Amino acid sequence: MILVPIKNLADAKQRLSSILTPEERFALAQAMCEDVLEALANWQSRPAVAVVTTDSLARDLAARFHFEVITDDNSGETSAIEMATAVCRERGAKSTLVVPADIPMIDSSELQKIADSAPKSGAVLVPDAAGRGTNAAWRSPGDLFPLRFGNDSFQPHLAAAKATGLTCVVLKLPGIARDVDRPEDLHELAAASGNRRSQKLARSWNLGQRKRVDDSQVEHHQVQHGVRQR
Repeated sequence: MILVPIKNLADAKQRLSSILTPEERFALAQAMCEDVLEALANWQSRPAVAVVTTDSLARDLAARFHFEVITDDNSGETSAIEMATAVCRERGAKSTLVVPADIPMIDSSELQKIADSAPKSGAVLVPDAAGRGTNAAWRSPGDLFPLRFGNDSFQPHLAAAKATGLTCVVLKLPGIARDVDRPEDLHELAAASGNRRSQKLARSWNLGQRKRVDDSQVEHHQVQHGVRQR
């Protein structure tokens, strides 16, 4: 089963506060979510998809794509995936693939590469562009090792996968690797080839004309709101 954790979209992307208004961050989060779900819908050989969320808009988007919704406990991404993984185990799912909702350049061909590379028992991990975060995690069995999202999650996930003694494949997939957390990421998204919803939205903002808020102000805002990284 594919699991897509989606937290409250209205509060998403706080690290873009230096360049986007709250309304724009909400619009971007929604557009990226739609891009990700559409890519999953276009993957013809995909397993079942479940959106893990309590967000009403995310639930509506899941319904639009005919995906299941697993209601999380609203206590964080790690807890949500742990709970959803338990649901998969109870249903007898042989594997789980966790992908975030903020990797709008994800493509069905990259998803197929994960499936094609997946060992019968073991893991496939796809790091972010910096090699620090985890932008996709495939596990077989589905609860092979716990996923712990937060700052610099890739190396801990890699260590946990290797500790099982089973095969762990690391794939570098440029679409999946491109998450959007920083102003620089947003500029790259707008400049990249393609016409995803999130790209057209980013281009409409004329980002090059905007003056960034002082980084110290953004950092203070992030601390207040408990902003986390994958």
